[in-house]
Amino acid sequence: MYLPDGDFDLVKILIVGPFGIGKTTAIETVSEIRSLHTEEPMTQAAASVDDLVVDGKTTTTVALDFGRITLSGARIVLYLFGTPGQERFRVIWDEITQGALGALVLVDTRRLDASFEVMGLIEEAGLDYVVALNRFPDTPEHELALVRSKLDLEDHTPLVTCDARDRTSVLDALRTLADHLVSRAGAELP
Repeated sequence: MYLPDGDFDLVKILIVGPFGIGKTTAIETVSEIRSLHTEEPMTQAAASVDDLVVDGKTTTTVALDFGRITLSGARIVLYLFGTPGQERFRVIWDEITQGALGALVLVDTRRLDASFEVMGLIEEAGLDYVVALNRFPDTPEHELALVRSKLDLEDHTPLVTCDARDRTSVLDALRTLADHLVSRAGAELP
């Protein structure tokens, strides 16, 4: 079920971001297979360790999320790995980033400061990435130039918007990541 039939290039992509940003939702939304999640109920014990600022959230990823997208025309399979968003799961990051080609970093404009640690980890891993502003129902609108400035993004780092609940929106963000990775590698798309 996890390996496609036929001859495909296999590509590992990370979907990362702080706690409660929509990583699990994004993978579940786009995966062509039943996605794998390691969700566990949040307990009061975690309140002293984690910044549990997301109202209504009752579970959290404790290891990873996993999904797959097959790009038949290009003979490519994207394996999507979602990471936990809390610092206490940092040890898992080191393992998950191994072999990854790039990352889609989800951010929330209501909590931009929560994104710096995640972007730092991706940069430490030497991965190229795209930043996607995940649109929540109560997310205020901001000019992308202002958000780019607040996140201190390099000029070559793409910044897009998406809605983790919308398949087309997440696929568009992943396409931007694919284009960015190809561009950074110096290749051209067919």
